[in-house]
Amino acid sequence: MRYVLGLDGGGTKTECVLMDETGAMLARSRSGASNAVNVGAKTSAAALAEAGMQALRSAEKQPASVAFVLAGISGAGEPTVQMEIKSLLQPSFPNASMVITSDLPLTLAATGEIPGVVVIAGTGSAVLGRTALLKLARAGGFGPIIGDPGSASDIGREAVGRCFQKFLNKEKFPLTDEILHTFDCTWPEFVDLAREQPTVVFPKIFPLVAKAAESGDMAARAILSMAAFSLLDQVQEVVRQLRLQNTSFFLAKTGGVFDGSPLLNQNFDALVGRLFPKARIGPLPRPVAESAALLACDALTGSLQIPES
Repeated sequence: MRYVLGLDGGGTKTECVLMDETGAMLARSRSGASNAVNVGAKTSAAALAEAGMQALRSAEKQPASVAFVLAGISGAGEPTVQMEIKSLLQPSFPNASMVITSDLPLTLAATGEIPGVVVIAGTGSAVLGRTALLKLARAGGFGPIIGDPGSASDIGREAVGRCFQKFLNKEKFPLTDEILHTFDCTWPEFVDLAREQPTVVFPKIFPLVAKAAESGDMAARAILSMAAFSLLDQVQEVVRQLRLQNTSFFLAKTGGVFDGSPLLNQNFDALVGRLFPKARIGPLPRPVAESAALLACDALTGSLQIPES
């Protein structure tokens, strides 16, 4: 019996699904972050290997029995990055054929529908859609430096900017107090930390904003409203490219921003519903790692088609 691993690597965690060649699920596992931009190729490969080994141990299988590994990793859109991660990961599963790709096409594949659009809003953000297997359109997903509108990083950055202005104005601001309590530091110390480690710090601000918004904080609610509009802008771009304006299509949502903020989630649904009334909105039908494992099973018996994102 041959076995496959499907992996979904993100900014906060890496998820893995182990299946046998018939598609039977044997184990799930989770390890740390593997976003290639944030943690680098070496740490990314180590997180992928750890998740795979955990799943194999749970099912009492050996690494040498793995015939195929398919990993979708955020921040791994460049071929050079993919090749580096593959070379670092290959020794862990010596007999496996291996495909390393961006998380975007595998997330879209997990919708299971054509036409379909997927909105990813986690540490980063992106929107990807298709009207045929290999006909795609994309918006966003440019990383934390160039911009991930509507992501946890973007929300955190916006919140910190507002706090900074209030600090300069010598005005009381509840979000500032919450941030300083969470990070246990003074404002100047926090600013230094944010400048040194923006990709680490800003996503951690998002839960504070979401909590404040649910408690009625108007500034926090405004930040989340802006984020919902930012995600909608990306959806509009993809829908325009694919000419889906007057077509029924499935729009799937996934990521910690949707899960972590009921307010943003509801606002986003309302905005999409008004603009695209024929869209059917819902969560991603299956986890990305599971979808990756199923595709890996298919690859054992035929060709693997993963469109470029």
